[in-house]
Amino acid sequence: MADTTNSQILSRRLPRPSAWGATLVLLALVAVFDGSEFVPTVVFATNALLHTTPFILFAVFAVAYLKASGAETLLAKAFSGNQARMIVMAALLGGLSPFCSCEVIPFIAALLAVGAPLGAVMAFWLASPLMDPAMFAITSGTLGWEFAVAKAFSAVGLGILGGFGTMLFANSPVFADPLRERPAVGGCCGAKKPFSGAPLWQFWQEPDRTRTFRETTIENGMFLLKWLTLAYVIEAMMLAYVPAELIANVLGGTGIWPIFLGALVGAPAYLNGYAAVPLIDALLAQGMAPGAAMSFVIAGGVSSIPAAIAVWALVKPRVFAAYLSYALVGAVLAGMAWQAIA
Repeated sequence: MADTTNSQILSRRLPRPSAWGATLVLLALVAVFDGSEFVPTVVFATNALLHTTPFILFAVFAVAYLKASGAETLLAKAFSGNQARMIVMAALLGGLSPFCSCEVIPFIAALLAVGAPLGAVMAFWLASPLMDPAMFAITSGTLGWEFAVAKAFSAVGLGILGGFGTMLFANSPVFADPLRERPAVGGCCGAKKPFSGAPLWQFWQEPDRTRTFRETTIENGMFLLKWLTLAYVIEAMMLAYVPAELIANVLGGTGIWPIFLGALVGAPAYLNGYAAVPLIDALLAQGMAPGAAMSFVIAGGVSSIPAAIAVWALVKPRVFAAYLSYALVGAVLAGMAWQAIA
């Protein structure tokens, strides 16, 4: 589960500026202060969007199909059985499922309230913001399928790292009594009973599911369009105005420092997973180390506001701090691994 639907929780709980408005402001600034770059910027963003269109369409329709069919009901199966098995399954499903945080929050809250192992929940939480079918399609279309596959493995690996780490230290003061006094269990997205029932793969047999498919397609299509448009405009401006030497000096080179710095920068600088892809593409073109790129997207995805709110709403600050610590450690490890093989 990544930012396609994950962003809905942010829009419902916190105000945020319009992506379309930000795009228009940036283009206006280019037109006023450097008119010669206005047309190249628009052309670059348009060509980038056209190149990404097949991946956007696949992502939109895949997410809409899974949503309309009710495939999120399969998620509950990850939280049953042996705890070690739960952790692995939760990491796998978290790293592949495209479902909304506002559906996951009441589900996770209910699991924690009845005593589900925090390790399995942590595994899901860490993996879920990083990868889903839409994210894989956009990432592979821009950064290459190798980077997309590596990020998918890193998402699952981070979930397993955090899950087993939490299981090993379950009796420590950090993870004892993890829930807030009154965790938020209400849902949005119209899901009052999330993850109940069975999937209906031939969803078009029911009008309500057909309507869900249509609404999800439009909503996610507009979401991707507005954020990718903004990201490609920013990418064009970065290539035009940010000196490549600066990026190469700060985030380039070998060793662990660029990777660690990429993780630190990624945490506060992240917009969302889709906007980050073109930005990373520009940074790589200007000399960013491959490992730093991977650590940036891993740390930033986990600590982004939509993902972080889902955790903060339910658990105490010490558990939330552990969540962020896992993200930083996992991001550095993923960056080091990608640096070695890229």
